[in-house]
Amino acid sequence: MNPPKPTKTVFSRLKRWPKIPLGLRLFLLYFVLVILTAYLVSSTVMREIKPTVRQASEETLVDMANILAVMASNPMANGDIAQSAFAKQINFYGLRDPDAAIWGIEKKSVNHRVYITDQQGVVVLDSWQQDVGNDFSKWNDVYLTLRGEYGARSTALDPNDPLSTVMHVAAPILYNNEIIGSVTVAKANRSVQPFIDISKYRVLTWLALMSVLALIIGALIAWRINTALYKLADYADKMGRGEKTSKPTFRVFYEYSLLSDALENMRRQLDGKRYVENYVQTLTHELKSPLSAIKGASEILQTPTTVDKQQLFAQNIETEATRMQQLIDKLLALTRLEQLPELEQRQLIDLPALIEQIKASCISRLMTKQVELSVVCDNKVAFVGDQFLIQQALYNLFENALDFVYEQGKIKITVTHTVSELCINVENTGPKIPDYALERVTERFYSLARSNGQKSTGLGLNLVEQVVKLHKGKLIINNTSQGVSVQLFLPTP
Repeated sequence: MNPPKPTKTVFSRLKRWPKIPLGLRLFLLYFVLVILTAYLVSSTVMREIKPTVRQASEETLVDMANILAVMASNPMANGDIAQSAFAKQINFYGLRDPDAAIWGIEKKSVNHRVYITDQQGVVVLDSWQQDVGNDFSKWNDVYLTLRGEYGARSTALDPNDPLSTVMHVAAPILYNNEIIGSVTVAKANRSVQPFIDISKYRVLTWLALMSVLALIIGALIAWRINTALYKLADYADKMGRGEKTSKPTFRVFYEYSLLSDALENMRRQLDGKRYVENYVQTLTHELKSPLSAIKGASEILQTPTTVDKQQLFAQNIETEATRMQQLIDKLLALTRLEQLPELEQRQLIDLPALIEQIKASCISRLMTKQVELSVVCDNKVAFVGDQFLIQQALYNLFENALDFVYEQGKIKITVTHTVSELCINVENTGPKIPDYALERVTERFYSLARSNGQKSTGLGLNLVEQVVKLHKGKLIINNTSQGVSVQLFLPTP
């Protein structure tokens, strides 16, 4: 019986899903919230604009109807309202040209209609002169007002056109506290529709602009969050690989600064612990040989021997002691370099002058080996960096070239530069580096035998490599047709 096939877990299925950056996910969520909010706000405002405008219009009609009712009281009580001065004024009102511009909309005619009914609801006065004598007692505005209630109605002139409605508001005409008629003021809703449309357009325009602005701000914040996370991830990755890297700084998201500080502190603690272990192990291993030589020489010197042998073994002790001193000095210098995450000092370095200083310090060795030194460098070459570290690196390269150059050989220093990069090439005639050693010559304590059969501390090229890394450059070592070439590539910001 075959065993059942294992089912895929939820995690295995999740791995197949495309990875969406956190910043994009946050922006998508923010985008949905902004769009949803904009829709809810716009739909609510759009629904409320029309009734709000009509309520304001109705309130104005109420005031106007009551004013006219007070003015029509005496003519209505006298029974001559149709021939009264009040009637003439109402007729003139219907013919007026307001010639007004309201919110950019021109108003050339009066949109209000005024009609007055008697106690039976019969129209006795009409500003439009079209319904005088008709019975309006069944219309709500007249019917309710004549009974002492608030009378108002909205009637559509065309059942198929929702914008054809007309609002009617009535007020009672009182005489000796008795209702003797009603005044109705009517206004077509179509007359306020342009103002409703303008309000809707302005609301939608501002809402769209604010939504776009909110989305842009949200996109910027999401981008900054995503960028900050990538900076932290890149910083942690480079620290894990042991590369020289600067701690990222964050001006707005201080929480990320706390996290980067924690990562930096953790890196220092881990690097310090590992470095002490490696330092002790390598130093112990490298000191065994000179200590054994010194111990052997001292034991021999304690036995009867000739003066020549005493001088030989005394010189051997001095040589090994010097070797240990050089080893310790270079290890201390290398320790300081490896603990630096970035350059502490930066200044403008005059490269030709620096090369001349190194050349002067090695002039005795050049003359002893009868080595021809040539320098090809523009007199105005300068770049920004740590002058002391660059001097130490070039000095180690020059010493290394002198160790391996043939007697009466040649050392050539060539400096070339572009807008973004500076190259210092140190070539010497001499034995080539074996292929198996090319990739290891910059390792700590890895050394090849010199022409005199002795080995160096194996820390010189490693120190050069650390200096180059601190300057964000690269070190390339190659064999040439006549010897070895060491190139330092340094950026020139």
